[in-house]
Amino acid sequence: MQLTNLKVAAEQVSFLQAVRQGLGQQQGLFFPTQWPKLDIDRLLAMPLVERSSEILQALIGDELSASEVTQMVRQAFTFPAPLAAVADDLACLELFHGPTLAFKDFGGRFMAQALAKAQSGKETTIVTATSGDTGAAVAHAFYRQAGVRVVILFPKGKISPLQEKLFTTLGDNITTLAVDGDFDQCQALVKQVFDDKALVQQLGINSANSINISRLFAQVCYYFEAMAQVPAEKRQQVVIAVPSGNFGNLTAGLIAKALGLPIKRMVAATNSNDTVPRYWRSGDWQPKTTVATLSNAMDVAAPNNWPRVEALLAQGVISRDDIEAVMVDEDDTVLGVRQLSQLGYLSEPHAAVAFKALKRSIQADEFGIFLGTAHPAKFKEQVENILGTPLALPEALARCAAEQSLCRDIAADFSALKQALLSLEPS
Repeated sequence: MQLTNLKVAAEQVSFLQAVRQGLGQQQGLFFPTQWPKLDIDRLLAMPLVERSSEILQALIGDELSASEVTQMVRQAFTFPAPLAAVADDLACLELFHGPTLAFKDFGGRFMAQALAKAQSGKETTIVTATSGDTGAAVAHAFYRQAGVRVVILFPKGKISPLQEKLFTTLGDNITTLAVDGDFDQCQALVKQVFDDKALVQQLGINSANSINISRLFAQVCYYFEAMAQVPAEKRQQVVIAVPSGNFGNLTAGLIAKALGLPIKRMVAATNSNDTVPRYWRSGDWQPKTTVATLSNAMDVAAPNNWPRVEALLAQGVISRDDIEAVMVDEDDTVLGVRQLSQLGYLSEPHAAVAFKALKRSIQADEFGIFLGTAHPAKFKEQVENILGTPLALPEALARCAAEQSLCRDIAADFSALKQALLSLEPS
């Protein structure tokens, strides 16, 4: 499978090259220009690991053998993605049963496997930005992995305390930097790192955001897992709502549709950071200043993966009718958490945004799925405040809650970040 730089079409790379580089020239994203068609009915009858191995093999091509890909998937996908019934023809795809209790575990763990193949023993420094869950997933996937240093930037005071504790308490080969700014500034700093070619070469820099194609491809697999759990007679009427921040998750769902998965429609659900819903209506791309919300992992004004959505549209494998973009404000987010609780389902703000957007979109004959991207306990304070009832911590969070954070503060300034990178101890 050849991947093309969406900004510099002449730059074409293999899967492992794309994994190794992260970004292309001019900060361009790597992406396929054509897609295989799969035997969907056969795949949906298979177990998660076997099915995911076939999907990823089709996306990667012959650069890795079938046995290599299967082994990578087997080591990465060690937890389920159950479709939990919420009401008649309404379910939540629970993606928070991995080690860091968030959907990013799928992509983070598969990327760790892919990078090990791509680097062939070379020293690597992963520099990534997180709006909440990426940090923990990447940190745990690469924790104490030989030859890999990880540097995670996050907006100081703008992610939940428990999200933060999951990755700032590890130490060892994990460095965490609290940036005096918002997520978009963190993301911009990461892009500046890739523009410094000497620094990239010196430290062997890569990124683990969903800009890395290995993470994106891994996320495609759980859309197939969702459909496999839908009654066969309802599979042509499935509408999936995705809580959307950086838009990697939505892109993965659209790739699944391009591969032949019969998703009737994708709903891009955003919070008040509504660049895409406004763009979808007006045709004008006008990011505003990022605002803080209850669904902090979606507090992204300039989503980095949107060029990939545009590429899918340009390729003709999806159309505008396949996407609905809906903004859900803070009052509706709170209402969504409460309504789900009344239905007997404990959830959190991000899933509530997707739930409310889905309820606005769904028609009488459709089967609705909204994505549960994080365990409710990761947003313990918000959920307890909304519902007025205490929330117990699962073991993974209880363990790290009392540990000391090892992060250090830096300004939203490239020179400060470069100095921090150059001061890293060898891995």
